[in-house]
Amino acid sequence: MTSYSEVTFKQLHWYHLLVSVNFYQYRYWYQYLYRHQYRYQYRTGASLVASRLLTIFGAFWAGTERMAHSKARATDGKVTYPPGVKEISDKISKEEMVRRLKMVVKTFMDMDQDSEEEKELYLNLALHLASDFFLKHPDKDVRLLVACCLADIFRIYAPEAPYTSPDKLKDIFMFITRQLKGLEDTKSAQFNRYFYLLENIAWVKSYNICFELEDSNEIFTQLYRTLFQVINNGHNQKVHMHMVDLMSSIICEGDTVSQELLDTVLVNLVPAHKNLNKQAYDLAKALLKRTAQAIEPYITNFFNQVLMLGKTSVSDLSEHVFDLILELYNIDSHLLLSVLPQLEFKLKSNDNDERLQVVKLLAKMFGAKDSELAAQNKPLWQCYLGRFNDIHVPIRLECVKFASHCLMNHPDLAKDLTEFLRVRSHDPEEAIRHDVIVSIVTAAKKDLSLVNDALLNIVKERTLDKRWRVRKEAMMGLASIYRKYSLQGEGGREASKQISWIKDKLLHIYYQNSIDDRLLVERVFAQYMVPFNLETTERMKCLYYLYATLDTNAVNHGDHKAFFVFPGNLPDPGKAQDFVKKLAQVLDDDERIRDQLETLVSPSCSCKQAEVCVKDITKKLGSPKQPSNPFLEMVKFLLERIAPVHIDTESISALIKQVNKSIDGTADDEEEGVPTEEAIRAGLELLKVLSFTHPVSFHSAETFESLLGCLKMDDEKVAEAALQIFKNTGSKMEESFPHIKSVLLPVLQSKAKRGPPRQAKYAIHCINAMFTNRDTHFAQIFEPLHKSLDPANLEQLITPLTTLGHLAQLAPEQFAAPLKSLVANFIVKDLLMNDRVPGKKTTKLWVPDEEVSPETMAKIQGIKLMVRWLLGVKNNQSKSGNSTLRMLTAILHSDGDLTEQGRMGKPDMSRLRLAAACALLKLAQEPCYHEIVTLEQYQLCALVINDECYQVRQCFAQKLHRGLCRLRLPLEYMAIFALCAKDPVKERRAHARQCLVKNVNIRREYLKQHAAISDKLLSLLPEYVVPYTIHLLAHDPDYVKVQDIEQLKEIKEALWFVLEIIMAKNENNSHAFIRKMVENIKQTKDAQCSTDPKINEKLYTVCDVAMNIIMSKSTTYSLESPKDPVLPSRFFTKPDKNFSNTKNYLPPEMKAFFTPGKPKSANVLGAVNKPLSSAGKQLQGKASRMETTSNNDSSSNPGSPQRSKARLDSTEMDHSENEDFGLKRSDSEIEKPRGRKRGVASSDDQESKPKRGRKRASANTTSAVDSEDQWDEDARPEDEQNSPPKKGRRGRPPKSASANQDTPAKGRRGRKKAAPPPEEEEEEEEEEERGDEEAEDDDDEGDDKSSENMEVKTKGGQQARAPRRSQGYEEPHNGFYSDFTFGSLTKTFVFVHQLGVNRVHATEEERTSA
Repeated sequence: MTSYSEVTFKQLHWYHLLVSVNFYQYRYWYQYLYRHQYRYQYRTGASLVASRLLTIFGAFWAGTERMAHSKARATDGKVTYPPGVKEISDKISKEEMVRRLKMVVKTFMDMDQDSEEEKELYLNLALHLASDFFLKHPDKDVRLLVACCLADIFRIYAPEAPYTSPDKLKDIFMFITRQLKGLEDTKSAQFNRYFYLLENIAWVKSYNICFELEDSNEIFTQLYRTLFQVINNGHNQKVHMHMVDLMSSIICEGDTVSQELLDTVLVNLVPAHKNLNKQAYDLAKALLKRTAQAIEPYITNFFNQVLMLGKTSVSDLSEHVFDLILELYNIDSHLLLSVLPQLEFKLKSNDNDERLQVVKLLAKMFGAKDSELAAQNKPLWQCYLGRFNDIHVPIRLECVKFASHCLMNHPDLAKDLTEFLRVRSHDPEEAIRHDVIVSIVTAAKKDLSLVNDALLNIVKERTLDKRWRVRKEAMMGLASIYRKYSLQGEGGREASKQISWIKDKLLHIYYQNSIDDRLLVERVFAQYMVPFNLETTERMKCLYYLYATLDTNAVNHGDHKAFFVFPGNLPDPGKAQDFVKKLAQVLDDDERIRDQLETLVSPSCSCKQAEVCVKDITKKLGSPKQPSNPFLEMVKFLLERIAPVHIDTESISALIKQVNKSIDGTADDEEEGVPTEEAIRAGLELLKVLSFTHPVSFHSAETFESLLGCLKMDDEKVAEAALQIFKNTGSKMEESFPHIKSVLLPVLQSKAKRGPPRQAKYAIHCINAMFTNRDTHFAQIFEPLHKSLDPANLEQLITPLTTLGHLAQLAPEQFAAPLKSLVANFIVKDLLMNDRVPGKKTTKLWVPDEEVSPETMAKIQGIKLMVRWLLGVKNNQSKSGNSTLRMLTAILHSDGDLTEQGRMGKPDMSRLRLAAACALLKLAQEPCYHEIVTLEQYQLCALVINDECYQVRQCFAQKLHRGLCRLRLPLEYMAIFALCAKDPVKERRAHARQCLVKNVNIRREYLKQHAAISDKLLSLLPEYVVPYTIHLLAHDPDYVKVQDIEQLKEIKEALWFVLEIIMAKNENNSHAFIRKMVENIKQTKDAQCSTDPKINEKLYTVCDVAMNIIMSKSTTYSLESPKDPVLPSRFFTKPDKNFSNTKNYLPPEMKAFFTPGKPKSANVLGAVNKPLSSAGKQLQGKASRMETTSNNDSSSNPGSPQRSKARLDSTEMDHSENEDFGLKRSDSEIEKPRGRKRGVASSDDQESKPKRGRKRASANTTSAVDSEDQWDEDARPEDEQNSPPKKGRRGRPPKSASANQDTPAKGRRGRKKAAPPPEEEEEEEEEEERGDEEAEDDDDEGDDKSSENMEVKTKGGQQARAPRRSQGYEEPHNGFYSDFTFGSLTKTFVFVHQLGVNRVHATEEERTSA
């Protein structure tokens, strides 16, 4: 069928031109036609110009004849109607007109283009129907029928439409366009006629006639608007198709597309219009796809005008230009081939808002699912990535948000994004760091393969962010990833293995000081790691394998006791205190809530009961009218922490069965990736943990019988755990389970007599806790062991001495006489004062436990036996304490070789020094013995923290810290940490500083909670450590020459080590108080040597050093002191009112070393209780260490603002904090270890210092023989935990390599210098620190298992280390858990959290944020 395509239309157009002019001007029109036809051929690709011209002219001559004939007929004016149709005029009614028009319509519908006679017959009718009468008729039915007739007329007469007047053609097509509005109502009775009208004009392409009209743009624009307006979801696919056909023919076959017409199409892509009429959007989308090639130049021109030239007035759509680019790209990327390069230019615009708009646009384009823009336009992609570092915050934020879509839809781009996301994870803006986490976690939750390990490490790092919102998002993100891929098993074994570190990391966060962090860890544990809503058996299995798969090298048996501190263990303690009071009032008023809470905290409460009680309480306290209820939130936090939602009697039974399955070999241990032996050990360890918190839940015959079976296993750890569980849970065994008792008692007696030492210890404590007639049982054990002691059989002595030691502590009165004889005759004379077996000659200062000689182990147990006896007696009436102290002092003086025969090996001497020092610390914790510790003994004990053996220093510092944290050691022992400033190992200095920070915070918190104990300020106020520090440093054996600059530098470093932390907060004008204290000390004399002028001069000189530090670091020191300080009378004489000491004792050269500056706020690490990496650190040569202590170096200068940071983050340890990093140096470069023995010095130096050493030690040894009382440190000094990593260098250099170092420089006499840890064997076993302390104090049985133990090696020789919070995390103060315990509110899963947490350590380097 002929249509009004461009070919036929041009023929018709040229035909009318020739009719209206003198067509004999053949040559002129031939040239005209030739020119136009050539142009057309270029468009359509017709075969030959000549053939087309012949065709056109053939039609031209035929059409000329027909047109002439038709004109002749038209001039007569007579209108011929189809048969049966009378004249249609305004003289007939509307109904009749409609009836007649319908017949006309039918006639035209039946006609085809080949009916030449009918076409001529109805020509006048066609002209008549186009008259204004019909085009402007008021009735819509009439207009519709006329429009259908006109559409058919165009079809029939094509390509020679009977209408030649441009104005008439415009009127006709505008008329038809108006009728197309009827398509909107699909339910109309006339809809089919409207559809016929659309179909007809679309098929014939009737609107193409308007191309040559001057008003064509108006016609086309109106048509497009109409079609976009009427399209709706009621139209079928055919309507949509005809509309697209109609509009696309206008664009594809026209000469141009006006901006107005383009706007009519593009406006439907604008989001606002798109949302209002989705069908119009789909229509525009289909049209653009169909006409992409033809319309692309006009789209490009539009964007050029707006983007490049800034001509926003060219279109009303200029403000939506970026929305249009996105939509056009999604429709067909070829539409923007010339536009995309302009966006790169816009990305570098100086206008922030414009850059932001472009970034938002490109984020959607690059992140679209099927987008290939990044691959197709790499320069634009790289330019976009550069916006991650844009100076404008919203732009960086938008880039980060885009990352999740890009990771999910284009995993191949993850490599490009990783580094930019890493940088942004350190962004100063909290919102950006938060959204980095959201983007990574969102992608990981969709598919773990979409994110690489580097991206997951970003999330891991942010768990220590400065801001709570970021930390929370990171923790919750990791928890959800863990639950999906590890707990639920999505992604298979590989995915589970990839994220196996998450559980350790999440639980490790429990070390942080923020209560918000700890509460969130508890919530994560209960909801994600071991979901409380699981069935009991499944929940216990999940808990069992979780505990078993935690990093075993990070097992740190922490505090297993349940403390609930009010309100310090709730968010926002200030408000929490008010809420707790309100809750107390509610409990008084509401009996039902009170009963439910009592049920909740009852030891017999089951998990199901707990869940019901929590729901009832929260429902009762909640109010629908108050959706945000802070009081209810606090109650929820409280209930979460106390509700036993994990552990009850049924749960313990299920856990026991799971352990039995592992023992029987029927469990899924291998499938869970846990060796059976490790699973059994971990299961018993978990049961031991739960036995502290839920002893009642263990009271069943089945449980006790299973534990009896564990006692018979060969694994010592399993048997130890079973014994501890019996001790914790068997208090009512005699009356409730007599048959278990009858079987258990012989086993315990056998373990106490012949079992391993640790099992013997636990067996004694089991008997003490479980049986009423313990004296009888103790006697049955004591007598045979006492009689069978044989010093000739040293290997068989260790277990009996261990058992006797604990019997001496638990029943000192029962065995008073034999114990006194045992200590005096056997322990001292036969054991300690004899060296039966020569020690191995070695240069090592420390060896693993299995390599320690049996004689040394027996001596250590002998020392412990004496100490346990003294601790049991708790009085010094027989002066046994004095004798014991002299014995311990003699051991320290002689470097551990009490007999001084030279038969002992260096590792054995180190062990005995450590045992003696720890014994002194333990003895000092008992008031009756602290009073008799002389200042000389205290100072000698303090020097152990600078021992030449790394492990001795390490273990001694841990014991010291633990005693101070419990507020058992007197305050003067905190001053010992000042000597750590001289430690050559950075890690030890850092740990000592953390211990100081924690102790200071504990004391300040305790004073806040106990405001009424002003009489104990001298023993509690942290500022009072300054006088003790000054006195200790004045008696430092390394401080020989009073005016020596180098020695004064060391004094200054040691003072600043303490003062930096004390002065970090100037509470109540404490700086002035410290200054007043120092001034008062200068008005006194040293009580230890009050008549020695040199000692007093040293004291005053140290005071001047302290005064200069205070003056250089504080601006408020000169204010009035809030109180008059009280100086300890044991250390200083009373001030002499007639004596005024205003002299400055410092040499003038020292003033240059006091740089003004504010003390840095102490960054409290929440993991002070947690193992720190220890050995294997970078060794320092003498020169480098001198630089460390030099005041010219900003990293050590107290005046340097980078002082505290340098101590933790200096380039000395620029590698990973957990790396076992050894720096190889020649032996001659390593500074000689610092210790006790004096080297050969000049006679002048010897005269300037009191003689101390072997002669004096020998004298003390003689007096020690008379001692009948000794005391002991309960924790094993031979713990293998104390062993350093295998690659560290440790000990003195070989004599051949360090001959020149054997003689210290002048004025450097005293201790052997502490040395970095030496090399160790390939494998060193890890040993618990907790066990030996358990029985010492009933009220602190679990506290001795705290995480303040020795550093332990991680896999690969790395060391566990406390985390540093990124972004300068503002650590809150440490809570103090000694008082305000809410005893009845013991919780369930919190303990599991704590104990699980204590198995976790940081295995990654925690970097500080940007």
